[in-house]
Amino acid sequence: MAMKEIIQKNIQTMKWSAWLGWQMESNWTNPFKFLVYTIARPIASTLILVVMYLIITGGITYTDQFHYIYVSNAFFMYVFWVLFGITWVIHDDREHFQTMKYIYISPSNYFSYMIGRTLSKIIITTFSIFITLAFGVLFLGIPLSLTSVNWPLFLGVMIIGLLSLISFGLALAGVSFLTAKHSGGVNESIAGIFYLFCGVVFPVHILPTWAIAFSKILPITYWLELVRRALGLGVGVDTALASISTETSLIILCVSTIIFTIIAFSIFFLGDRLARSKGLIDMTTAY
Repeated sequence: MAMKEIIQKNIQTMKWSAWLGWQMESNWTNPFKFLVYTIARPIASTLILVVMYLIITGGITYTDQFHYIYVSNAFFMYVFWVLFGITWVIHDDREHFQTMKYIYISPSNYFSYMIGRTLSKIIITTFSIFITLAFGVLFLGIPLSLTSVNWPLFLGVMIIGLLSLISFGLALAGVSFLTAKHSGGVNESIAGIFYLFCGVVFPVHILPTWAIAFSKILPITYWLELVRRALGLGVGVDTALASISTETSLIILCVSTIIFTIIAFSIFFLGDRLARSKGLIDMTTAY
């Protein structure tokens, strides 16, 4: 098969699997109710953190610290939902719908299928983040202006950051090939590590020395910092990262993403190969 045909086939697989993912996310209700749910969910989850912050500070929302927390928490939705979305595809198809073996024997490429399912999660999460930021601007005084955003930096950082998150998700998916229905707990544990060490709510500089060193090897740390710089919100709050220039942060993000991507792809394809050789493609754990 010519290379052009292979590429076209993989693109088709990603397109239709993304459509399938969208249908699975939205077909449980009518479009209006799904729209209301999609708007209410991110606002409700964000308000939990906002209310906690307002109680502690006495209602102050105009500080750089609040902007730092709000923006970081909004974009952290990608971390949780992309990780959860990728890994849960394995168990959903294998044990809930019991269709994984049929996907494997179809002409489609399973890796391309996984990427397509991930794209649907990214699209839905992007809408949730947009709603969260809009809510912050309209009701909480977040000083975000479209004209003040460094768009080249923002778009570049978003692409690299999402590639990094997809890589982490693929690594966990590779492990999920060989495990029972434990990916929910694993996802939450990994997301919790990122939440604590990557400067989402707690600036990196307040962590112990060993934790600061650990946070600085994670690409998510630099991704969130560069997103904040591109938006011009919460800049300089984290003194451990403020001393690192934007150019250096971008280089570290790119290099760490490449390293983690190579590792993640190796784990995914190893898990895929072991699952097929051990006959785990149609495994069900009955709970």
